Amino acid sequence: MKRKDLPYLPFAFFRLFCKPEWHAAIEGDLIEHYDRNVDTVGPTKAYWKLILDVLRLFRPGIIRSIHFKNNPIMFRHNILLSLRNFRRYKTSFIINVAGLSTGLACVMLIFLWVNDELSKDRFHVNGDRLYQVLENRVQTGHVITRESNSGRTAEALNTQYPEVDTAIMTTWNWGQSKVLSVTSNGTSKDINIDCLYADEPFFRMFSFPLIEGSASNVLRDMTSVVISKQLAISLFGSPADAVGKTVDIDHASQFQVSGVMEVPEESSRKFDIVINFESFRKANKWLNLWEATAPQTLLMLNEGVDVEEFNRKVANLVRDNSNINVRTPFVRKFSDGYLYGRYEEGKLAGGRIEYVRLFSIIALFILVIACMNFMNLSTARASRRMKEVGIKKAVGARQGSLAAQFLSESTLLSLISSVVSVLMVVLFLPQFNLITDKNLKLDNLLWFIPLVAIVTGLISGSYPAIYLSRFKPALVLKGKLESMTLANMARKWLVVFQFTISIVMITCVLIVYKQIEFVQSRALGYNKNNVMIFSRSGEISKKQDAFIDELRKIPGVITASASSHDMTGHNGGISGITWPGKDPEDRTEFERMHIDRGFVEMMGIELKEGRMFTDNADNEKGNVMFNENAIKYMGLKDPVGKVLDFNGDPHTIIGVVKDFNFESFHEPIKPLYIVMDQRSAGNIMLKIEGGKEQDVVERVTRFHNSFNPGFPFVYRFVDEDYKDQYRAEQRVADLSRYFASLAILISCLGLFGLAAFTAERRVKEIGIRKVLGSGDARIVLLLSEEFMKIMFIALVIAVPASWYLTGSWLEGFQYRIELQWWYFAVSGLAALAIAWLAVSYQTIKASRINPVECLKVE
Repeated sequence: MKRKDLPYLPFAFFRLFCKPEWHAAIEGDLIEHYDRNVDTVGPTKAYWKLILDVLRLFRPGIIRSIHFKNNPIMFRHNILLSLRNFRRYKTSFIINVAGLSTGLACVMLIFLWVNDELSKDRFHVNGDRLYQVLENRVQTGHVITRESNSGRTAEALNTQYPEVDTAIMTTWNWGQSKVLSVTSNGTSKDINIDCLYADEPFFRMFSFPLIEGSASNVLRDMTSVVISKQLAISLFGSPADAVGKTVDIDHASQFQVSGVMEVPEESSRKFDIVINFESFRKANKWLNLWEATAPQTLLMLNEGVDVEEFNRKVANLVRDNSNINVRTPFVRKFSDGYLYGRYEEGKLAGGRIEYVRLFSIIALFILVIACMNFMNLSTARASRRMKEVGIKKAVGARQGSLAAQFLSESTLLSLISSVVSVLMVVLFLPQFNLITDKNLKLDNLLWFIPLVAIVTGLISGSYPAIYLSRFKPALVLKGKLESMTLANMARKWLVVFQFTISIVMITCVLIVYKQIEFVQSRALGYNKNNVMIFSRSGEISKKQDAFIDELRKIPGVITASASSHDMTGHNGGISGITWPGKDPEDRTEFERMHIDRGFVEMMGIELKEGRMFTDNADNEKGNVMFNENAIKYMGLKDPVGKVLDFNGDPHTIIGVVKDFNFESFHEPIKPLYIVMDQRSAGNIMLKIEGGKEQDVVERVTRFHNSFNPGFPFVYRFVDEDYKDQYRAEQRVADLSRYFASLAILISCLGLFGLAAFTAERRVKEIGIRKVLGSGDARIVLLLSEEFMKIMFIALVIAVPASWYLTGSWLEGFQYRIELQWWYFAVSGLAALAIAWLAVSYQTIKASRINPVECLKVE
């Protein structure tokens, strides 16, 4: 067996801890040990057995099986010495293990989350060539970036731009909930599914694995569909049995299963079925208008295309094919869409990547704080080990070997802590998955755990190793320890750094909480509470008036209506509105809201001038209402009664409503028009009496199922949808709260250990002061004074840092809280109180020592 055929890890350990002159002999013995096992257990097991045996070298039984020919075994000596020191200084050992294991557990959990975030949509073979078309749109003097396009965008890209290999239309970011029905043995099974519409080349462009079917023909016509593996097994027993079967969509259209796919966990979009986009286009003729936007365009560029140059060309796509000059398309790499999704005034401003960076930094800081505890306690107890170092140096030990000893101690401590941290991760991972809404698994940590454990050990032990190994033996053996001013200063600044980070985290958590509270409690301009919403389907679409009338009769239902808008986001718009004095080049997009009778009154939207719609839809045909922002943008004076042109159709303004937030607080309020159009009002909404939600839901469910058989009743509440807009911020707030608490805990563990050591070091001083008449309170104040000074310095540094960080984060909201001085005061006082509690136990304990016992201490 040759050296190159063996794993590097065993040799790395010995090269780290043994003298260079021993390396050749040690490598020879390792090879010999491997050869003895390879014939009996095979090469793979022998490979790993060698690593495990090296890690267990401090056990005598293993030592006898691997002799190193008469050479000293420094590795075993260092390990045994480390274990003895752990046993001798139990308090420091427990504090260090608790701090390091907690820090490592945080790092591992954050690593799992960050790794999952960074892997989204990056599994496609053609990933480097896949892009998505976005549009910058001018609206009321602002530039709004949208992912929606005209239904004709892909056709224009394919025919007019040679740089494009393939472009397709999809509903990628526009979820389509459908009812899928299968009839078997005379029994129909109805399931709610998430449907994706996509043009035929979808599976050739994207690497969604096909278990059954070929990417070249699974979407060959409008009647072909591809279903997920889970759906195939659930409905037909196996993927193979699903192919060729017929399924109904919304009890209206029949499709044949042509393929079965898998949707990997790494996909940012989960869907159950893929249907040819042409069937969607056939049912929605408005997709042929350049003025109407809703679907998304995905494309694959040819090899070697200059994307910047292509963006300059594609910027004229809409302008060249229509008279619209306020929409400027550009392409963004498809895999970047998940992480880089926030734009401000047409420029990339961040997205989820900000939280990835934030938590990566938090993980680094938590690990550094944990390492600092070890550094602080190791250097603080230097006087305890100076004789050990002096004797070893006197008998010939070199500084390098002593440094290796202390490094081995920190590495062993880190390895022990990593084992504890893995147990903590196993314990808390299910709860962490609930908070993050992910399905993270521990097996993704297999390579990360030993790496971070060894790196942590080397980092945390580096300063103590250098510091302790530099003691001069002559002075040490005389009991004269060299000046420790530098070490004391280093310890103080390390504690300052720890608590600066902790105070910043506390402040950020508080301000994030206040902002989330603000956006969830601020007046929106409408009443979102106790409003149930669900999509119409089946018989409801044919008899909507009768259905809504019956809903209003159900006890506990205040009223009911319908709308095309869900009140919690962009739902589409038009740019073809003409008003008196309009600039002919102005094609600003107005948000649209098509409603049924009584909707404005039900939602509590306030009327500013004019009148509301009546219940007679025929009489309201051609009438329109605008919000204040739209009237202000158009510059209309006395708008009620004025007639505007909507893509050739005249509409009379009958009223103006006060502005209300129909998107998140990240977005400004945009121009909006409201028309009475029952055919387009596909979201049924009903207002429920407070306290009767459960009873009403049961009654509405029974009525829905009897009125609309074959369509499962799936509902939600508007206020819950509203909260979902801030789900990312809420998760950040939750995670930050936990990690800030752990950072404080780790910092306080170190402070607790330092307080214990300080009290121990000053025990004689305490005894003398008590003999001279000092009371317990005075001694507690004396011992706490130094730590409180350190905390004050940390507070002074943390306040401007947290002010800058939180101010930058709040800039992402159009409507936000103002930073108040008391946020920072509360955070600082909380950190001071926590720190004082960490040292108070030790200081009070020290102050109550019998002075006679103090003076007996050597």
